[in-house]
Amino acid sequence: MVRRARKRSRPTPHRYRRLAVLVVVAGALLGSLLVTAFGQGAPEIVPQTLPPPASRLLPAAPPTPMTVALHGGLRIQLPIAQVQVTAIGYHSTGDGALALTPLGRQGNEGALARLAHKIFGGGHGHFVYYQLNGGETDVLDVGAAPGTDVYAPVDGTITGISDFILNGQAFGSRIDIQPSAAPSLVVSLTQLSADPALTVGSTIAASSTKIGRVIDLSVVEKQALARFTQDAGNHVALEVRTAATVTP
Repeated sequence: MVRRARKRSRPTPHRYRRLAVLVVVAGALLGSLLVTAFGQGAPEIVPQTLPPPASRLLPAAPPTPMTVALHGGLRIQLPIAQVQVTAIGYHSTGDGALALTPLGRQGNEGALARLAHKIFGGGHGHFVYYQLNGGETDVLDVGAAPGTDVYAPVDGTITGISDFILNGQAFGSRIDIQPSAAPSLVVSLTQLSADPALTVGSTIAASSTKIGRVIDLSVVEKQALARFTQDAGNHVALEVRTAATVTP
């Protein structure tokens, strides 16, 4: 009895075509990933949860206590009521300020950092902050419309109230605070007008003692924070230094 040989099936042309299409699609996806991963960074993102500008001008209650940055054991509380904050940013300075550790998540971090956070976790928080230049975090800018109340970012004592000098002219005040939790440090706030009731030696409480109001500097200085807000980018600026390096 003669057995018939079983014919081996040969790949049909349409299978080759489907394989070729899959190879092309996979190559395109890989190329797109590489371009994104090694690009210079993500596009600037404006938070969609910002309140409309008019609501920021209305009187607001003091901020709900919320730590936005750390320096060692020192916790920096949000100095502006949450509903009036336009954006939060960090940038460098060359005058001896100490680096802060931001909390929250960076809204304009690079693609590689975003990919790493997706794979390994991290980079999450209840609010978004932006890196305004370089990678330094010496100065914390908390955006708000001019006239917005500013509250103490730490518990402590007022050690100095002086003019804030910009381009040789005085614009508002500089307020220096000795934190109760870190007496060897000084927390300085600028780009605000000091509250008339505030005096050197006053004891203040974080998130509850009003220390001043945001002033408008947009007419004399371009505000980097404006890239991430719906207004001119005015803000209160905060720095931390060792007490020995504080200058008048």
